Amino acid sequence: MKYTKIIVLAAIAVVVSSCSLFNRKHHVGAAVEVNGNFLEFTELDAVTAGLSPEDSAEVAEAFIRQWVTEILITEKARNRVDSKEIDHLVEDYRRSLYAHAYEQYLLNRMSKKVPQADIDSFYQAHPNQYILKESIVKGLLLIVPNGAPDLEKIKKEMLNINSGSIEKIEKYAYRYANGYELFRDDWKTGNQLLMWLPLEKNDLQKQLKQNRQILLADSVSTYVLQITDLRQAGDPMPVEYARSEIEPIILRERAVGYIQEEHRRIYDDAVRFKKVKFYENK
Repeated sequence: MKYTKIIVLAAIAVVVSSCSLFNRKHHVGAAVEVNGNFLEFTELDAVTAGLSPEDSAEVAEAFIRQWVTEILITEKARNRVDSKEIDHLVEDYRRSLYAHAYEQYLLNRMSKKVPQADIDSFYQAHPNQYILKESIVKGLLLIVPNGAPDLEKIKKEMLNINSGSIEKIEKYAYRYANGYELFRDDWKTGNQLLMWLPLEKNDLQKQLKQNRQILLADSVSTYVLQITDLRQAGDPMPVEYARSEIEPIILRERAVGYIQEEHRRIYDDAVRFKKVKFYENK
């Protein structure tokens, strides 16, 4: 145990003696007994794990007080509250738990794949919903030490990126570069670019509006950013960029429909096979 048993036992004695509940003949492993209900030392271990002995005693005492009080209140309530009402509420809650567990079981079996056609259809149905809040780009970034050789040749290769030029650029990057990022197929936001470039946000926006090849330098490195595709803030999102927002919506709608259809099926089958009986109100 993380706490000293003597201190915790003292805390237990203080709590339970005030209620005349301390029983020296409780079963092995039990810390407290209240009218046949047992609180185990293992439960106290769990709530006091990692605490100092002094803190353990304080936490244990508070936990015991709460546990004892809940037991006693429950017993008093059984003598004063309509048990049928409680049983009804418990049964309603039990049914809701089973229903929720079954729905989760169904959803775990539901396909999570969303075809591109569904993404496209949803995107086209909501043309004003997916507008860029910041610029995004595709391209290539090369970071080399200042004075790296043959940089002008590589800058020309970067102006027309294809499989041949990429091979030359990557060989150059392997030999000289401090950093290299090829993102022709992935959109990067302006904020992501700022993690790589020695620029402020407003300066980056100006550069993006004016240049497709951005050349920068600091005291150590030279940065060459070649933009192959660009969308400005306020433009419609490319559909592939909007996919990450659209896909969860489609899955939620699919889940709702899936559950509703299962509810209908269960009800209709029960009626069809006469598991449900209807009576006239006489």
